[in-house]
Amino acid sequence: MWQSLATALCLVLVIEGLMPFLAPARWKRMLAEVAQIGDTPLRLIGLSCMLTGTLFLYLIR
Repeated sequence: MWQSLATALCLVLVIEGLMPFLAPARWKRMLAEVAQIGDTPLRLIGLSCMLTGTLFLYLIR
């Protein structure tokens, strides 16, 4: 169980690191745009990402 969780977290770090590695200027612009979004839309985006990830995990398992 713990090994699977650690593996998943490592994969998240690899995926999160792709954008700043491949296109750092574009990544900076994206972060600046995200900083302008209000709290409620960001919470909704976060919720939808969590629900989508949970659904995909359920379908895979």
